[in-house]
Amino acid sequence: MRDVVVIGAGLSGLLAAIRLRRAGLAVTMVHKGRGGLQLGQGTIDLLGYRPDRVARPLDELDDFLAVPHRDNDITHPYAHIGVDAIREGAEYLAELLGEGFLMGDPAVNVALPTAIGALRPTALYQPSMAEGVISLDPATPGALHDGSKLVVVGIREFKDFTPELIAGNLERTELPAGGHLQARAAWVSFPARKGEVDSTGLNIARALDDPNRRGALVRQLKKLVEHGETIALPAVLGDEDPGAFADIRRQVGSPLFEIPVPPPSVPGMRLNDELIRHAKRERVEIILGSKVTGADATDGHLDAAVVGTSGHDTHLKARTFLLAAGGFESGTLELDSYQKLSETILGLPLAVPAGELINDTWAGQQPLFRAGVATNDDMVVVDPATGQPVHDNLWAAGGVLAGAQRWDEKTGDGIAVASAVRAADAIISNLAGGQR
Repeated sequence: MRDVVVIGAGLSGLLAAIRLRRAGLAVTMVHKGRGGLQLGQGTIDLLGYRPDRVARPLDELDDFLAVPHRDNDITHPYAHIGVDAIREGAEYLAELLGEGFLMGDPAVNVALPTAIGALRPTALYQPSMAEGVISLDPATPGALHDGSKLVVVGIREFKDFTPELIAGNLERTELPAGGHLQARAAWVSFPARKGEVDSTGLNIARALDDPNRRGALVRQLKKLVEHGETIALPAVLGDEDPGAFADIRRQVGSPLFEIPVPPPSVPGMRLNDELIRHAKRERVEIILGSKVTGADATDGHLDAAVVGTSGHDTHLKARTFLLAAGGFESGTLELDSYQKLSETILGLPLAVPAGELINDTWAGQQPLFRAGVATNDDMVVVDPATGQPVHDNLWAAGGVLAGAQRWDEKTGDGIAVASAVRAADAIISNLAGGQR
């Protein structure tokens, strides 16, 4: 019999499955599609705003949780997880992927330019973004600072990156340590395929995986860059070849960095694909493209996850289960036309904020998105009305957890990695104790 069935293959599901497998457990991961990493920036955000920009996320966690409206009637996941698990989760992910995929310090945020020319805080970032780092903490110098010269380069065949907008906004934005960047815009041409005038970022990235194609881009960059300038490009410099960016950087001979663009996110796909490769190397059983539609349960104990497969349902029996299937964005949480909230996979009870779920403050807190599955400190799913486990062998991690408005706080990645590690360790301990 399987030891664990992990439902979902986003950041939390993949990380938990790998950690569980490395502990010697028999792990099956089942998912209906790619996880949410391809929708993100390819960075790891632990805590970005509270509501002001955060420089040291782990140091400021207690103050963040102390703000009454943050947890109100629903406990924030970080209050269950704690600062040590957040640090451990981020460090575990960074060590697993290595510096070829992630760098930085979980204790210190930096700022990175965005595709509209704003500055976004994050903790861990890809090496291809390193020469665009701006310091938020005086003790951590950044690659860009007051007076740095920047040329923002657009690709004419790629429509989701406007260098004039980005350069103009970056010049107007005061840096966290004071001062301004000097930025200008420029354009190059690089069709992903011959004659193509409207290329996707992914197609361009795949074209640049071919060393023979890179020269066409490199020659144009070398002609337009001026002495002392750093080049900023859309994040399309290679997909499956981890050495593509370094090769382009070496050939150009000038500082160079990527700015993430709207989904699909090439940097996010790089992280996702590398985690999938790790899971396969660890011999995690992966069931692709299959939706869990329910479960078999007896006396508060899950016996099997029911998977909808062609012609019949498949019942995946296991000793324990981890729900890591995301929230509203993946369809795990759903609000119907009668304003009824539901968890669509296992039919779990939800923690729901009191009062109106949606308000007319377009840029403010929306209580609806703090709804989700409630857990105890070990990530065991509990009934929010009683605090008792719904099933004695069910854990949850990631975006399905109640209590956070992740995009507003920039906590989503931190919640994912920390809850994955906390849940995996609790499952390992539980099974070692002889759970039935």
